[in-house]
Amino acid sequence: MRVLVTGGSGFVGQRLCRRLKEAGHRLLVVSREPEQVRDRLPDGTDIRRSVLDFVDTPPQAIVNLAGEPIAAHRWSDDQKERLIDSRVNITRDLVMLCEQLHSSGGHAPRVMVSASAMGYYGDQGDRVVTEETPPHDEFAHRLCKRWEEAASEAVDFGTRLAILRLGLVLDAGGGSLQKMLPPFKLGLGGRFGDGKQFMPWVHREDLVRAIIFLIDNESLEGPFNGSAPHPVTNAEFTRTLAKQLGRPARIPVPAIVLETAFGEMSRLLLTGADMRPKRLLDAGFEFRFPTLDKALADILG
Repeated sequence: MRVLVTGGSGFVGQRLCRRLKEAGHRLLVVSREPEQVRDRLPDGTDIRRSVLDFVDTPPQAIVNLAGEPIAAHRWSDDQKERLIDSRVNITRDLVMLCEQLHSSGGHAPRVMVSASAMGYYGDQGDRVVTEETPPHDEFAHRLCKRWEEAASEAVDFGTRLAILRLGLVLDAGGGSLQKMLPPFKLGLGGRFGDGKQFMPWVHREDLVRAIIFLIDNESLEGPFNGSAPHPVTNAEFTRTLAKQLGRPARIPVPAIVLETAFGEMSRLLLTGADMRPKRLLDAGFEFRFPTLDKALADILG
């Protein structure tokens, strides 16, 4: 198939593009700077500056991973708008591509897998969270809700839509571990606040496999939790990472310090959800790295 990927040069996108190429698919990638990202992508990738530039090369599948990093800056009102716009605008462009291909007498893409995030659920305390759990209303939920609503319009043109609500993506060379590893390697790691908040996580390789699983299985649509089946609390994550590195982790960061440093954005570190991938498991998806011990052993070993 021709598979159009937004965010294809990012941490998840690069691995996804490699796996899609290995499976024999033709890659279409959106990037505002094609020459700068070409060396991150497989040979033969068709890179164009805009989603709508692909009208003459209709994709059969879309994977939508684009969006400004949510933790890059404090959440001022302007930054909140940028976070929303960076996700909603490109998603609307994808829907517009579906509409144009449909209305021109051709075929809209058969499937779109569109990213969302665990923030959809907001702070859920210690309750088990599945795709049916009602969300807690806060900024992270409203951001994800608007993102998902924009993607849902693709269904009007016959495109099957799967929403993947991502946990923290773990692997070497980027993602959530990139900022964690240096202090932990120095023995300066520790829990955030009381450490009781849950941290849904997923190995990058399992996430990429889940995306391809959703592309390939024509009966799967709607929201899916994109995280490993055994989430852990922040304190458990801290202990497990320190153990894998053979370092102590005895320097907790008090909640007040994070709240002072990051403002409202500190909720990303101090709250969470015990998110489980119920619908992926029910559909028969098998995780290669179901536990944090196994994932970190693979990544750090």
